[in-house]
Amino acid sequence: MKFVDEAIIEVHAGKGGDGVASFRREKFVPRGGPDGGDGGRGGSLYALADRNLNTLIDYRYARIHRARDGENGRGADQYGKSAADIELRVPVGTVVSDLETGEAIADLDRDGTRVLVACGGTGGLGNLHFKSSVNRAPRQFTRGAEGEHRRLKLELKLLADVGLLGMPNAGKSTLIRAISAARPKVADYPFTTLIPSLGVVRVDVNRSFVLADIPGLIEGASEGAGLGLQFLRHLVRTRLLLHLVDVAPLDAGDPVRDARAIVQELRKYDEALYRKPRWLVLNKIDLVPAGERERTITRFLRNYRWKGKCFIISALTGEGCRELAFAVMKHLEQDSGSRSQDSAKARRRKKSLNPES
Repeated sequence: MKFVDEAIIEVHAGKGGDGVASFRREKFVPRGGPDGGDGGRGGSLYALADRNLNTLIDYRYARIHRARDGENGRGADQYGKSAADIELRVPVGTVVSDLETGEAIADLDRDGTRVLVACGGTGGLGNLHFKSSVNRAPRQFTRGAEGEHRRLKLELKLLADVGLLGMPNAGKSTLIRAISAARPKVADYPFTTLIPSLGVVRVDVNRSFVLADIPGLIEGASEGAGLGLQFLRHLVRTRLLLHLVDVAPLDAGDPVRDARAIVQELRKYDEALYRKPRWLVLNKIDLVPAGERERTITRFLRNYRWKGKCFIISALTGEGCRELAFAVMKHLEQDSGSRSQDSAKARRRKKSLNPES
């Protein structure tokens, strides 16, 4: 199935039914009063997160979604029928925003989350509501309200714990194949991944994390070079970035220059994403002769001036991949523990400030 992570749609909620002015006229009932019923409510549209979906491709072709109008009221105290609501099912991780204003409406990051995106119009009132002791034969009634009409932007951001970052052909797809059950395309010739992929990495019983592989970046991506920065949105929700660097590029390029170019493109896209925890992973060490490995790694780290965590791996042979997976799992568990403690402290602080809550 083609992967689509962005779509623009129109939603039109239903109009409310009109109220009616009617009077009771029956045989042997000489003093029949007003009996005009209300109009029904127009249908609303909701966005619903569904974990069984993984693409927005349906909304690339079905761009306009309309709910039905409510029925008009009738005489004999008959109210109009309200129209059925419509649910737009989207993948978990979809962000819904108003295209005109740019306002974010909802972030559907949990399965089953349901949010109103276009409200149906309320039904009008029949003359039954306007009777009084001084107005015994009212002829007033109201029209139904118009439903909301909006243009929405649907943007899918994958839910992953760890994101892979790097140049094309750095070995990201090979790494995700080596440590998870995901099977993105790999080959022995240069090419780049075209669609993001997710893999579940299991390091032990009940210990796993989700790894995201996105198409590689190149220098000038912020200006639209290559696939640009359109897929970096899938790294926004991650808690850790793994920056893969090819230490033995086929074109005899400079790995240090390539690594710096990726970081600069990341910073141009989003400062918050740039400041996420990021580990350096030097890949394809198997292509470096055993006697030159230590010198190659030392020279790279010195020229790159890297002081953070660094791992040396070969995604093709599996060397160092297991150690990397366990280190990532440990980091995520510690991060989750610290977040839980922070949340508990915040709740205690809130309770101390508001003892009655």
